[in-house]
Amino acid sequence: MNKKNYLAIFAKSFNWAGFFLPKKIYEDSAILYAFCRVLDNIADEKTSLDSKIKKFNEMRKLLEKFYDSNDIEIYSSNENEKIIHDVITLAKHNNIKKIILKDLVDGVASDLKEKIHIRSVRDLLVYSYRVAGTVGLMMSKILMVNDRRALKGAIDLGIAMQLTNIARDVIEDKKMNREYIKPDFENIQATLRLADMFYESSFSSIQKIPFRYKFSIIVARRIYRQIGRKILKKKNMEDYEKSGKIYVNNFEKIYQTIISIFDLILIYLKELEPHQRAEEHAIICQEVDLDERI
Repeated sequence: MNKKNYLAIFAKSFNWAGFFLPKKIYEDSAILYAFCRVLDNIADEKTSLDSKIKKFNEMRKLLEKFYDSNDIEIYSSNENEKIIHDVITLAKHNNIKKIILKDLVDGVASDLKEKIHIRSVRDLLVYSYRVAGTVGLMMSKILMVNDRRALKGAIDLGIAMQLTNIARDVIEDKKMNREYIKPDFENIQATLRLADMFYESSFSSIQKIPFRYKFSIIVARRIYRQIGRKILKKKNMEDYEKSGKIYVNNFEKIYQTIISIFDLILIYLKELEPHQRAEEHAIICQEVDLDERI
């Protein structure tokens, strides 16, 4: 039986950028995304909180079991268990530390509450690192990146994309009793300004990604950033609510892909800049030791 390609089904922007990756790297990226999707699906499913917490605890146990075992062959027909098996195999082959996977699980598990109410920038940054900065870090390992500046930039890109998600999904999240930011347009704008700072910080570090992977990351970065720019064009909360879920259509993706060619050229004309988000990383480090992860 063919495996379900969660990347192609649920992540149109990332799947578009994945077209520019070698087949093996694309397949590894799909494995990582499938794991992220399974975690999100458990957190979002319409069952009791106790049931979701139980499923998450079972996944934690499997992660520990598979990561600490030298032989992780499985014979179960359970799709989620196979996805965990695949992501642990991927992690071991790419020197992805268990603690980073744990951070991701902890981040999504923090959504397992009757009500989410984030009000501080610190908590927003820590949450965004856990659910998305970790994914940027793991993707870097899949892309064979080891430069510390580039790994910090990968965390920044993940955080930028998560902040974009949060700004886009305010209404949808509110229906689920989740408020990562105050549900007004002023806070949506502020969140997107913060996201832009992280997008900017991520750009220079792309220099340190192997050439055959650079363009895909540039395309993903540009397309996802465009979501935030489309949100800002709504101008006010009324227009934002009327617009529904904002996304980048195929014509816009083609345009952003073409513009990405100029970004690729610019990467080679710019000098590698010092990391720009050191202050925000220091804030995250009050809760999570990023140096240990990098």
